[in-house]
Amino acid sequence: MNASRIALVTGANQGLGRALTEGLAARMDPDDLVLLTGRSHQRVTDAAREVTRLPGTRARVEGRVLDVTDTGAVARLAGELRARYGGMDVVISNAVARVLPEESQSARADEFIDVSNTATHAILRSFGPVLRPGGRLLVVASGLGTLGHLDPRLHPLFDGASLDQVEYAVESWRGAIHNKAAQEAGWPVWLNVPSKVAQVAAVRAVATERREHDLAEGTLIASVCPGMVDTATSRPWFSDFSGAQSPAEAARAVLDLISAEHVDPALYGELVRFGEALPWHDGTPLTEQDLLLTP
Repeated sequence: MNASRIALVTGANQGLGRALTEGLAARMDPDDLVLLTGRSHQRVTDAAREVTRLPGTRARVEGRVLDVTDTGAVARLAGELRARYGGMDVVISNAVARVLPEESQSARADEFIDVSNTATHAILRSFGPVLRPGGRLLVVASGLGTLGHLDPRLHPLFDGASLDQVEYAVESWRGAIHNKAAQEAGWPVWLNVPSKVAQVAAVRAVATERREHDLAEGTLIASVCPGMVDTATSRPWFSDFSGAQSPAEAARAVLDLISAEHVDPALYGELVRFGEALPWHDGTPLTEQDLLLTP
């Protein structure tokens, strides 16, 4: 591995992504580089400048424009970084589309699925192969990502699925929404539930293929649940924020997972919350009345 480490965070302009970027920049060394990515050139530039000026920042911070829904752009960036630096040490897939309670879930489905799922698949496919030994590739999901939150009829689509099969399931879900057949097939109205389950299933699929080799090299691939976070994305959905964390507080457990000297095999490929793996089959199907839930 090169002496300097390279980290990348998607959806890093604000909220949890910004806090994760700040935490990495504070924990990494002066020769290391943290890439703060987002879709807006101005916002990325401003955010990178602000993080660089924070008193606790040690590593170099650079802004990079990246639209995670553009799978070609994700692949090109991974190739560029591999050619320039020899690989990646930390990759955090964090981008999410904001949907308000008063908005139609079906009307926002394409954008939500593209940002949360198509992008996750692209990150796993493009950055998994460029992860250096001892690296960390994490996908930010939520506690809703366990299989039990879906109707049992949908479980075979994701349980033990390959990444190709997860992608097919996601596109089948998208098609059912457009054809107004989603609820009849068992898909919940709330986009966040199947989206998170699919994210976790995608991570599990990739991890299954890489597990033996990655554990031998101290490499970790996992999905993470940061718990309830007080952000502009989550605030409209919850009436009680007394138990919510600030983005900086929520980032801490994720950063601890990244910084751990050794990889716990029990966490590899799993959905990790506060250092513990959430059982994949846990959870119960949700109804329309269950929209206000803890992440």
